[in-house]
Amino acid sequence: MWLFKHKFRSDGSLERYKARLVCDGRSQQVGVDCGDTFSPVVKPTTIRTVLTLALSKSWPIHQLDVTNAFLHGHLQETVYMHQPMGFRHRNYPYHVCRLKKSLYGLKQAPRAWYQRFTDFVTQHGFTQCKTDNSLFIYHHGQDVAYLLIYVDDIIPTTSSDQLRQRLMTILAGEFAMKDLGPLSYFLGISVTRTGDTLFLSQHTYAKDIIHRAGMDSCKPAATPVDTQSKLASEPDSLFHEPTTYRSIAGALQYLTFTRPDIAYAVQQICMHMHSPCMAHWNALKRIIRYLQGTAEYGLHLRPSSALPIRAYTDADWAGCPDTRRSTSGYCVYLGNNLISWSSKRQSTISRSSAEAESRGVANVVAEICWLRNLLLELHHPLTKASLVYCDNVSAIYLSGNPVQHQRTKHIELDIHFVREHVQKGLVRIIHMPSRFQIADIFTKGLPRVLFDDFRSNLSIRLPPASTAGV
Repeated sequence: MWLFKHKFRSDGSLERYKARLVCDGRSQQVGVDCGDTFSPVVKPTTIRTVLTLALSKSWPIHQLDVTNAFLHGHLQETVYMHQPMGFRHRNYPYHVCRLKKSLYGLKQAPRAWYQRFTDFVTQHGFTQCKTDNSLFIYHHGQDVAYLLIYVDDIIPTTSSDQLRQRLMTILAGEFAMKDLGPLSYFLGISVTRTGDTLFLSQHTYAKDIIHRAGMDSCKPAATPVDTQSKLASEPDSLFHEPTTYRSIAGALQYLTFTRPDIAYAVQQICMHMHSPCMAHWNALKRIIRYLQGTAEYGLHLRPSSALPIRAYTDADWAGCPDTRRSTSGYCVYLGNNLISWSSKRQSTISRSSAEAESRGVANVVAEICWLRNLLLELHHPLTKASLVYCDNVSAIYLSGNPVQHQRTKHIELDIHFVREHVQKGLVRIIHMPSRFQIADIFTKGLPRVLFDDFRSNLSIRLPPASTAGV
C-alpha cells in the first residue's frame, strides 16, 4: 500500500509532504517469511550519560538522519509482495515481486537495518558496547567517538571536528545520510545548548497531550499528585472511555523521558490501565493540570570537572491499598546531572519497612553496577566508590554487617548482592535524613513546598533565558 503523511518540524510547522510504499506485514508468519524481529534501541540513561561526558569534555554534539533507513537492510528470508498500485507491469499484471532488500512494514525491517548498520561501523574500527548494544565506540589514540543509534536517528559526538568530518564521509559513502548540524531535536525532544549547558524539553509534546485530553484552558495544579493514599481499584465506577485513558497514559509515559517529576504520578495511573475507574481518570487529569502550568519545564545538563556517581533510594512500605506491595524509587546522578530514575511497585510483598528499603537499595545498586560498566566501556572508569543515600537505618545496617535473622533470610539474595558490592568498595550506603531524601518524589505524593524543593534538585527548571548554537 501507499502511505501519505505530513512531516513537521520541531516547532510544529509543516516541512514537507511524504509518500512511502510499505508492505502489509500483518500476514507474515514467524518461521515462514520472517525470523527474529527484535531490534535494540539506545537506552535513555545511555543518552544522558553520553551527553554528560560530551559536555564535560566540550565535545561537539551533532545529529544525523538516515534517509529511508529501512530500505538499506538486506533480507535473509524469501518474501514476496504484490506489485504496487500505479506501477503494475503492463504485460505481467498478476506477477509478484521478490524482495531483495527490506521495505517499511516488514516485521524484520528494523532488525535488518540495525544489523546492516552494525556490520558496517564495526568494519571501520567501532566496537559495539556490551552494556548497550545501540552505542558504538571508536577509540584510537587521541581520537574518540561515540555513536548513539535509535532506529534511523543517530547522535555522534567526537573528540574533534576533523574526526567528525571523517566519520561523516565514511557513513555518507555507504548510506543516504545527511548531517542535520548541532543537536537540536531528537526523538521528539528539543535540545538547546546555552554556553556549556544543555536543556532537554518536550514542551510541544506536553502541549499536544493537553490538547488530546481536551484541557487546553484548564486551571494549573501545583503538584501532579495529591498527598492522599495511593489509588485503589473501584470496580463500581468504571471510566466510560478506557481507550482514551490508555492513550493519554501511554503518552505521559514517554513524557517522563525529560520529566522525572511526574514519574510517580504516571506510574500510579499506568497500574490501572486494564480497568480504569473515575478516580484514576481524575488522577490523570490532575497530571494534565500540573503540565498546564509547567509545560515549558525541562531537564538541565551541565559539565562537571569530576564525574562521581551518587544515588538516592527510598521505598513507601505497603502503600498499595489493593495488594499491600511497596513502591520503591531511586535517582542516580553522574556528577551534578540526573541520568537515571525509577518509580516502580515492588514485585512481592515486604513484611517490614527494612525489607522494602533493602529491595530498593538492591535495585539502585544493580543500576549503579550497570552504569559503572557503561562508563568503563566509554573509557571513563570510576576509581571511587559510588554513594547510595538511604533513610532507613536497618537497611544500611544489613548492607554492611554479615548477620542473618529469621526475619531477613527470605531476602537473603538482595542483601548478599548489596553486601558483596559494599565489601568490594564499589558502593557505600550512607544514611540520609528523610527531609533531604530526594527519592521521596518517586514513592509518594508530597506537599507543594517539599515537592518544589525536590523538583529543583532533579534539575527540572524553566529554560535558560538566552540560547546559543551547539
